[in-house]
Amino acid sequence: MPHLAISRIAKSYDGNPAIRDISFAVEPGRVLALCGENGAGKSTLMKMLAGATLPDSGDILLDGRPARISSPADAMAHGICTVYQELSLLPHLSVAENILLGRLPTRWASFIVDWRKAERIAGQVLAGFGFPDIDPTALVSSLSVAQQQIVEIGKALVTEPRILILDEPTAVLSGAETEKLFAKVRALAAGGTTILYISHRLEEIYAITDEIVVLKDGQSVLAGSIAELDQDRLIHAMVGRPLAAIFPEKTRQTGEIVLEVEKLSQAGAFADVSFAVRAGEILGMFGLVGSGRTEIAKVVFGAGLADAGEVRLNGAAANFADPLRAVRGGVAMLTEDRKGDGLALDCSVIDNAGLASFSRFSRYGIIDGAERRRLVDDKIRDLTVRPRDPARAVRQLSGGNQQKVVIAKWLLVEGIKLFIFDEPTRGVDIATKVQIYRMIRDLADSGMAVLLISSEMPEVLGLSDRLLIVRNGRIAAELPPDAYRPEDVFAHAAGLPVGQASGERLH
Repeated sequence: MPHLAISRIAKSYDGNPAIRDISFAVEPGRVLALCGENGAGKSTLMKMLAGATLPDSGDILLDGRPARISSPADAMAHGICTVYQELSLLPHLSVAENILLGRLPTRWASFIVDWRKAERIAGQVLAGFGFPDIDPTALVSSLSVAQQQIVEIGKALVTEPRILILDEPTAVLSGAETEKLFAKVRALAAGGTTILYISHRLEEIYAITDEIVVLKDGQSVLAGSIAELDQDRLIHAMVGRPLAAIFPEKTRQTGEIVLEVEKLSQAGAFADVSFAVRAGEILGMFGLVGSGRTEIAKVVFGAGLADAGEVRLNGAAANFADPLRAVRGGVAMLTEDRKGDGLALDCSVIDNAGLASFSRFSRYGIIDGAERRRLVDDKIRDLTVRPRDPARAVRQLSGGNQQKVVIAKWLLVEGIKLFIFDEPTRGVDIATKVQIYRMIRDLADSGMAVLLISSEMPEVLGLSDRLLIVRNGRIAAELPPDAYRPEDVFAHAAGLPVGQASGERLH
């Protein structure tokens, strides 16, 4: 009997259908991938299972019996636990307090928290997950983003859920951390836990899931065993085009050198780094987490200071002291952490999109509201930001649409010569990826120099005209397009003998 069954579920908001007549079932111990572009209905379905919203019609069946899940408490009582993409931790509490929030062990007639026991339980959860080095007594605010994600997952695991929903759980994890998560997922499935896995990373879907349901425009358009579906069919179901059409054609028409980096060093991050990017070129930069690739880009953008070396832009010295000087000098950078570094989440789309281009719509410090509205409107229309409402708070947009707002912010700046993209498609759906890839290629075709940093192997290979590989803070190799063998790229990045890394996981 299926552990979880969805029967003809439907949900509308203000008369607009978000989910229409969706049905599927999952057996105990199976991992089901729930896929689809942003707005396909994944979040709505997940909220129904988590008790955050009720369906208008249809049934959720648990072990064959209809279940009314009208609150998160109901979901928890049914053994359903959800790990959302957005962290919900309390930063000023300890790791143990966060993991055991609402279920802290007590002693002496339940009046006093048994902190030793709490820390022991939290430590056992983390160790059983493969992370014994995370200190249960540490404040969550002192942890890295990846460690916080581990704690978020630990909160779910401590409840020993019967049904576990994971929404983009690896977005901030390294390859090694991802493998530990996968090992835990496999162990949970082997013990009978049913798992719904939501991810935009196709390689993860094929690595960890048994079955798949693809949603598009609120409907199920493809379902079946993952072993029977190739990537081309899966992508075509999600975005309506084959795998071969994901990346735009490379034109390879380049001009003069725009960016020159010579013997650049930053203590503890990277050393003796030299490279150049030409007008019209997309220079890819690939490296494992901690390789120093982002730190190099930050120094070029003025968000970090070099200890030695030189940066030149169009032949002139450009060791920028801060990002403002970099922007004025013609450099834009889309950072890997859009929410922490790229957006003011509680401000509107129009405020965010206009953050870097005040000179275009202000005179003597006074903003021309009509001109700003016109410029932003044009750009969010070009980028198909949904919903197209400049007054909407950015926090209310999906991850893909938030990324488009950050891109709009930089495209509105005049005089940009070099565009740095650091993980430009992290956490966005396939359709938005295709749109961002086309936009990046269009920028290069217009004569801009582009530095692309990505940990997604298909992305960096599919877009780059030339590829740099960074390892331990140094340029380990430079590859021309005809030398893009994924196993060799990974071997250079990991310090393995070239030609002997084909069995390794690519991250």
